This record gives sequence, C-alpha cells and structure tokens, in this order.
Amino acid sequence: MRLRIFTEPQQGAAYETLLAVAKAAEDLGFDAFFRSDHYLKMGDVSGEPGPTDSWVTLGALARETSRIRLGTLVTAATFRLPGPLAISVAQVDQMSGGRVDFGIGTGWFDAEHTAYGIPFPGLRERFERLEEQLEIITGLWRTPAGSTFDFEGRYYRLAESPALPKPAQDGGPPVLIGGVGAKRTPRLAAAHADEYNVPFHQAKDTAAAFDRVRAACREAGRTKPMVYSAAQVVCVGRDEAEVKRRADAIGRAVPELRENGLAGTPGEVLEKIGTFRELGAECLYLQVLDPHDLDHLELVAAEILAKL
Repeated sequence: MRLRIFTEPQQGAAYETLLAVAKAAEDLGFDAFFRSDHYLKMGDVSGEPGPTDSWVTLGALARETSRIRLGTLVTAATFRLPGPLAISVAQVDQMSGGRVDFGIGTGWFDAEHTAYGIPFPGLRERFERLEEQLEIITGLWRTPAGSTFDFEGRYYRLAESPALPKPAQDGGPPVLIGGVGAKRTPRLAAAHADEYNVPFHQAKDTAAAFDRVRAACREAGRTKPMVYSAAQVVCVGRDEAEVKRRADAIGRAVPELRENGLAGTPGEVLEKIGTFRELGAECLYLQVLDPHDLDHLELVAAEILAKL
C-alpha cells in the first residue's frame, strides 16, 4: 500500500507552506505529493492568502524535490484548454524527470467559476468536454516525434499540431480519473485511465465503485491493469486528546472523522487501511487539512507508513 500526501491549498496555504509539506513528504518516505485544483475556498475558512495555481505550484516543486511523484487530484477540465494543458503537464513532467501523475475531472464547484469568470456548462457538456480533452491530451503526448496531431470534435479542433513538447515519461504521465458516477465515470476510466480513485467515501461505497469500474473494463475488453485508489481525510493522534486537538484544528468532529475518514490512533488507522487494501486499493491519498502541522506527517510516517 502506497501512501500519498494530498493538500487543499485553496483553504489557505501559500507556496512556501506547500513547499514545506512536499519536502517533508519526500524526506519522510511518502510516495507522492498531490494538491487539489481549486480557485476558491470552501466552508468557513478565510482562504487567505488566496488560491495558487496547481501546475505553477507543481512546476516549482518539480525543481525542489527529487524522488516523490507529483500530481493533481484532480485538474478541472473547465479551467484550461486541452492543448495548453498538455503543454503545461508535459513541461512539469520534464522538469521533474518524469515524476508526474495526471489527474483530471469535469470540474464541479460552480462558485469558483463565477468568482473568476470561468464558463461552467451543464454536467452533460462537462463530461463531453472531458472526454474530448482526454483524447486530445493523450493523443498529443503519444504522437510520434516528427508527426503531427489532428482532432475534430464537438468542442475542440486541432489541425497540424506539432504535438510538442513531449513528456519525460514515454507515452505521457499516468492518467488518473476519480469519482463515483454509476455510468459515465466507469466508462471513461476504462477507456482512458491508468488509475481510478474514489474520493472520501466509506469502504462499502468504495467497494461498489471499484466493482463498477472493473465491470466497465471487462465490458470494454480492457487487458491493461488498472490501479485502484482512494482518498481519505487523515487525523491521527497518539492518544484521544491529540486526535481531538487535530480534529478541532480542521473544524471537524472526531466521531464523524472516524466514520468517514482515517482518524484515531495509529493502530485504528492501520486497521482501516487494511480494509481498503482488502477491497483492492493499492494506494491511499491522505488528505492533510492542516498543512502547517508537520508533526502530524512525522507521526503518520513513523507509526503507520513504517508499518505497512
């Protein structure tokens, strides 16, 4: 089981804070540093100093780290045109020496689109645009050097694209698709994803979502292995008082976190991680909601990561 650190910078984190978390994650032995792709805070927090762009951040971290993988959970397809996005991700992959994983989704938070003047079409159109983006981005990355790429879709048209730059990873970074939709998400994952992620659901719902994607892979005749993963908020303490202190710091109640996340003592969290492993999860994204609490990462590394 691989453990990855996952941050939510729109809730309030400057680049320097994210850099400290990424370096700590690398030094402590975690597999990756991921961040969300949002431009507006959620809930009762200030959000200061304001949003940071995910791919600008990851490009900088690519030069400040040497081992951990870097990625988004997940990039919103509504935020960027597919051609420029393919260029940005390929460049960060080059800058990191081939350490990028590319998560992408439809985008869902309408308020952030309104706040920054980004068009927000209906759900059906967003899924249609996402599918075209996946075909374009992976098509650009996989076009042989010296050849050009063309695409004619409902929403996007590319003609004689030189399909440059190429990512460091042959064929492009692994593609991650997440969500728990019953029909469109499994089909898209089976067709395009290297990894399928279920975010913030209990084990029984995660199992059902995994099964839907497995069925979609069989129906599509897919033979390439799929990586299955989950994202869970993490709140670990050596004792009950420390668990409560960390829960209070992120504005959550301990019973709710125990039910819906990875919360409690290291022993409790290890047991729950075992449950996800039994479902077929190979990787867990630990959502760290207090990026200033680096002691939390040290505890998780020493008492959980070291024992997996």
